[in-house]
Amino acid sequence: MNFEIIVVGGGHAGCEAAVASSRKGHKTLLVTGNVNNIATMPCNPSIGGTAKGIIVREIDALGGIMGEVADKTLLQMKMLNYAKGPAVKSLRAQADKVTYPKEMLKVLRNEKNLSIRESMVENLLVVDNTVKGVILENGENITSNIVILTTGTYLKSDILIGSTRTRSGPHDERPSLHLSDNLKKYGFNILRLKTGTPPRIEKKSIDFSKTKREDGDKEYYTFSHTNKPKYDIDNQEPCYLIYTTEETKKIIIDNLSKSSMYGGLDDITGVGPRYCPSIEDKIVRFSDKEKHQLFLEPESKYYDDIYIQGFSTSMPRSIQDQMVHSLPGLEKAKILKYAYAIEYDAIYPTQVKPNLETKILKNLFTAGQINGTSGYEEAACQGLIAGINASLKLEGKEPLILKRNEAYIGVLIDDLVTKGTKEPYRMLTSRAEYRLLLRHDNSDLRLREYGHQVGLITGEKYEKFIQKKKDIAELTNKLKQIKITVDTEKKRRTITVYEYLKNPTTNLKQIIKDLNLGLIYPQEIIDEVEIQIKYEGYIKKVEREAEKALKNEEKQIPDNIDYDKVPNLASEARQKLKEVRPISIGQALRISGVNPSDISILLVYLKRKHNE
Repeated sequence: MNFEIIVVGGGHAGCEAAVASSRKGHKTLLVTGNVNNIATMPCNPSIGGTAKGIIVREIDALGGIMGEVADKTLLQMKMLNYAKGPAVKSLRAQADKVTYPKEMLKVLRNEKNLSIRESMVENLLVVDNTVKGVILENGENITSNIVILTTGTYLKSDILIGSTRTRSGPHDERPSLHLSDNLKKYGFNILRLKTGTPPRIEKKSIDFSKTKREDGDKEYYTFSHTNKPKYDIDNQEPCYLIYTTEETKKIIIDNLSKSSMYGGLDDITGVGPRYCPSIEDKIVRFSDKEKHQLFLEPESKYYDDIYIQGFSTSMPRSIQDQMVHSLPGLEKAKILKYAYAIEYDAIYPTQVKPNLETKILKNLFTAGQINGTSGYEEAACQGLIAGINASLKLEGKEPLILKRNEAYIGVLIDDLVTKGTKEPYRMLTSRAEYRLLLRHDNSDLRLREYGHQVGLITGEKYEKFIQKKKDIAELTNKLKQIKITVDTEKKRRTITVYEYLKNPTTNLKQIIKDLNLGLIYPQEIIDEVEIQIKYEGYIKKVEREAEKALKNEEKQIPDNIDYDKVPNLASEARQKLKEVRPISIGQALRISGVNPSDISILLVYLKRKHNE
């Protein structure tokens, strides 16, 4: 049987890739080891978070599905960093681990161009360095024009607890035993990474009187730009805040040698996530801190497992018992599932182009944790871009490559393919130099048009977007025309509401009400206009910086350039340029080890040899 696109892996990246390609009209096959594990959450039971919540909004703006599914299945919703300003505000939903995967599977099964096959992919069909399909574990060949690998943490994965190593994927699922070895044979450099999970606790065994209750926000929010909220704001599941104790710290220090990561196993080569460390890492790296913040989070309304956010570990089970019982309110807690670390194979992401097609094999795309990232949101956005670009390649169209000033997704992919990573990559607001432009509120204004151009945003969604842009322009113009009299320290003067709003203490909604201006617009329009006016000076400054940098992005580097023939390049720069093969001078500038002097030499060479 022949397909146009085969997606390998049913995690968050695979779901987005499969839905995007099928909705673009391409006959798609999703191959996954277990249909019941599609879009599961083996680690943190949440969608969104700092920076990550903006990624989910961007996924939705482009026509992806993570936001809509999260909106339908959440237990609690919060806007993080609300008081810190619009540049860093992000949504975080406490997700339901039972209903989220079920809802995602329902979406997949309703796609008319999408088939699902339960099996393991052992190898690729390759002819003349071009992928032609996949080989299943039973030896069956399935042909396709393009293959997208979204294998998550399943490539030769090992579960690590104390001094034990078990070859297994999350949920005690079978790992992929041969695919990464076969990728190595094709010329891929393989990276060994690791990540961890905390223990799960029986809810009724916790004394919540020793915790601080954390409720959801009393204002409705959605990841979706189109759909209305689906949850009951007054019936959200609470989370609870606690802290580690001196006893916790002592237990960990006394038993470090028993942790898989700290001596329990001497054959670990995987590198763990710097920005989502185990509790052992935190205790060692921040030894001066008296305590560390933890959250007790519900996993589902259908069962009582409580997830200890911030307490991942690879200690032996007996030590985990002691660690958990040292925490306030958990002195008599019953552990339902012990924590573990998982070590797995990935590829060095500099072997991937900005469109997420690999440089080693034509028509092979990769997305998600196989590219070295950590997190559901980071995986999902790559899956969406891979699905879009695989489809565009089939259609003979130019790829969708988002710039660093257009989306966190653009920052993430550019970081991976330009700088690479040696540890699981997690998106942070600090990674985005233009984060004032990459806000929660304007995700659709930045990306909806791209979603429309690639064919994923149509009908009512697109019409609503066009109306929103009209409303913003209309309200902005009216505020420039309406004049009011205000008292200043020196005198009374008449100014426009637009000018008055630049005062940081003003509030547009309140002005409209107090002055009876009769401006009736949805709250999101009022909020967007107010942000654009209040931060106009800062936004324009960042836009000028971005425009200056974009001039280097427009200076293209030919695919066939031979860096060995560029005279006077520093040896490290030559090596890095050959490895990354940047598509523009802008990308070349961001490569670690390439200096401005190397760029000057390259520009002279391009002008002389390629008339660039």
